Amino acid sequence: MARTPITGDGFEERRVTYTLEMNGRFYLIENVPVRVDLQTGEELYSPRTVERLHRMIRGGEQPVRVIETPVFQFSG
Repeated sequence: MARTPITGDGFEERRVTYTLEMNGRFYLIENVPVRVDLQTGEELYSPRTVERLHRMIRGGEQPVRVIETPVFQFSG
C-alpha cells in the first residue's frame, strides 16, 4: 500500500487494493486512491473513484490479470 504525506485534516492519502464480492465472484482492483482517517481507519473514496470502480467491475474494462483463489469451509 503506497502512502503519501498526512494532510492537515487528519487524513492520509493512500493507494490501496479494493476488494469486492458480487454475485459469487471476487474482484480486486489495485492502486485505488483513497483518503484514510488516521483516527478511525475509515476509507473515503471520491465520487469519481467510485464511478470508475463501478465501470470496471460491471464490465467496462478488461482485467490486467486473473488469479485463482482457494476457498475453504470453516466448520466445527
